[in-house]
Order: sequence, then C-alpha cells, then structure tokens
Amino acid sequence: MLKGTEVGLRARHEDDIPILRAELYDDVVTSSRADSRPWRPITPGSKDSRLVVDDTEQGHVPFSVVELDGGALVGTAVLWDIDNHNRSAHIGLGLLPSARGRGYGADVVAVLCHYGFIVRGLRRLQIETLSDNAAMLRSAERNGFVREGVLRSSAWVMGEFMDEVLLGLLVDEWKPDPEVRGVR
Repeated sequence: MLKGTEVGLRARHEDDIPILRAELYDDVVTSSRADSRPWRPITPGSKDSRLVVDDTEQGHVPFSVVELDGGALVGTAVLWDIDNHNRSAHIGLGLLPSARGRGYGADVVAVLCHYGFIVRGLRRLQIETLSDNAAMLRSAERNGFVREGVLRSSAWVMGEFMDEVLLGLLVDEWKPDPEVRGVR
C-alpha cells in the first residue's frame, strides 16, 4: 500500500466494487462529471470495465483509496494513459460523498505524485478537470500543479458543454510531502 498522511492507495478488492458502483457510478450526475463516456446502467453482478481491474493493462493503474485510520474505503484513484516513452501520465480520483470535504483529495494527489514520479520514474503528470470542480483544482494546486490552459466547451455533461482546466506538474517542480511514503 502507498500511504499519505490520511489515506492509503491499495489494490482494488472485489468487495470494493459494489460500494464504488453504488456511491460513484450509479449516481448519474457524479458519473457524468467524472467520465468522458456517457453514463449507462450496469446490470448488477456484471463486470464493469470502469471498476474491474485488468492486471495485464500496463497503461492504467487503478487504486482503491482507504482511510489509514480504520481502513474504510473512501474512493478510487488512478494513474491512466501512462506513456513510458514520453514518461507522462494522467491522474484521476473520485471520493465517496461521505469522504468529501475532509482534505483527502489533496492527500490522494500527493500519493499519486509519489507513485508517478518515484515508483514509475515519470517526468510529467497531468490533470484535466471540469472548470467548476473547485475541490480538484485546490487539491492539484496544493500539490504544485500549474494551470496550463482551458479546453473550452470540451466536455458534454448533463445536457451542456463545459470547460475543462488542464493542469500539469513536472518532476523538477514537484516538492514531495515528507509524510507521503510508499510502504511504511
């Protein structure tokens, strides 16, 4: 497990999937804001490619996010579109509604930076988020991400086009949190 100050990132467990599905993906608005694909219902018990981990897929590394104090599942995190040639990747996360507003987002981003830069040896990490996602923008900027641009009207979300903010962080600019470590 990778550990931050308050949360850990661990492998996805089979019993995480029903919770993540119910709390994040079955909520049409939350799912539509988090995924560039249109929402669709998933039959209970079926394999959902957004949640089931394919260990052979090298360009997509999903984690379950848990509280360090007690181990409760609080969300999902991912390093995706990993490009080993250009040494870059994208960061994504989703917190369960009950875990929002506790500062976990910034901690998750810090741990993903540690994983990307230290464990994977990447040079650049990138985040794209909706322009009204103040929590993600704060979490990214607290970890040193810089706003690099706005993708105007690039996301179709619940009947309207929305702007996305593009943020980037280079390994040379990164100031690691001394509390964030790999396995402790």
